[in-house]
Amino acid sequence: MCPAFGSLRVGLRMRRTATVLCGSACCVYGLTFTSHFYGAKRSVGYVPFDSETLVTGKLFEDVREAVQQLADPAKYDAVVVTNLCVPTASGVPLRLLPKSVNGVRIIGIDVPGFGVPTHAEAKDVLAGAMLKYARGEAEQGPVQAPRGGRSEKPTITLLGEMFPADPVGVGMLLEPLGLAAGPVVPTREWRELYAALDCAAVAAIHPYYTASVREFQEAGRRIVGSAPVGHDGTAAWLEAIADACNVPAANVAAAKNVFLPAIRGALAQAPIDGTITVSGYEGSELLVARLLIESGARVPYVGTAAPKTPWSKPDLEWLEAHGVTVQFRAALEQDKAAVDAVKPDLAIGTTPVVQHAKQQRIPALYFTNLISARPLMGPAGAGSLAQVINAALASRARFDRMNAFFEGVGDGDSAGIWDRMPAPRAAKPVRKTGGGRS
Repeated sequence: MCPAFGSLRVGLRMRRTATVLCGSACCVYGLTFTSHFYGAKRSVGYVPFDSETLVTGKLFEDVREAVQQLADPAKYDAVVVTNLCVPTASGVPLRLLPKSVNGVRIIGIDVPGFGVPTHAEAKDVLAGAMLKYARGEAEQGPVQAPRGGRSEKPTITLLGEMFPADPVGVGMLLEPLGLAAGPVVPTREWRELYAALDCAAVAAIHPYYTASVREFQEAGRRIVGSAPVGHDGTAAWLEAIADACNVPAANVAAAKNVFLPAIRGALAQAPIDGTITVSGYEGSELLVARLLIESGARVPYVGTAAPKTPWSKPDLEWLEAHGVTVQFRAALEQDKAAVDAVKPDLAIGTTPVVQHAKQQRIPALYFTNLISARPLMGPAGAGSLAQVINAALASRARFDRMNAFFEGVGDGDSAGIWDRMPAPRAAKPVRKTGGGRS
């Protein structure tokens, strides 16, 4: 998947935000097709180019003209222009675009496939650029209040996309601390960026949002890694948030007394018994592994396409203390090698990892659609994975039956791919029979 899909998706989800792509036509077609596949009911702008406009600088003029025509303050708060691979490599200078046109903010970003490894990190590229712009506005004077008004309590901004129920659960965890859950970054509206910056601390739920973290740090906000996942994760996260926000120890103890027994009970009611490998590119792989282990599963390997950052340290240390090998920037070959070496009862991973496991009669689940699309945090997250995980673990016998039924299909001469020319078969001898007239 082209990583620019991540930043494209962020822009398409925001109210009053226009998106313009600058890249090869085939790339733009693929990105817009994927965006509509995911339900974006919005047009995507495109600035075409050829060799002449690219080398003469006319492409930049075309982009600037497109922005001028599109910037209608009655329709948009911001216009996002994204350079794909070819314009980025050719140095099309989006930084020279005007900062605003007719009061509409202009955000130019480079998201080349050769420079941004994952679509998850591409989300951070745009979120960080928007936070930087919004921070500059807030430093200059009063800005627009959130749609629902400012919170009466200090807020914790949640960094990283997550299941829709998780921010609600986090808000419940924060209430005994005298805090409230703030906006989720990437936001769904420009004015939410101001509220995100106006926080007591930032919870780096997805710790690879490094561009966004820089903007929060420039605004003087403290960053807290990990997330309230499972019993141990929730306890440690509450303590870290309380330390960042100077919350009295009595409030932390009260929150623990309310939520930790409920989480422990939910985990006990939904046990998982099996060896599981975990891999993916969403950035929440370490959190999922923690929850699986606290549910009783054995997780010897976790691979994530996301990078190692200072804010992934709490999860890394906890997992390593439980005997887990964690591979950051994991390649497909490493994830597949882990499946081959461990021979798990269940493999959770990307599409090719799932295929590789199933070919060996190992049940497998696609991380993005079947695992990350569930609550993970607080009491609601505890036990949320058990149903789908246990159902997959119980399907091993079905895989054995299917393998026995299709044994030999797709192998050797039936694979559909021949590595050499077929050899002609020897002619059968003609059998002569005697006969005559009767």
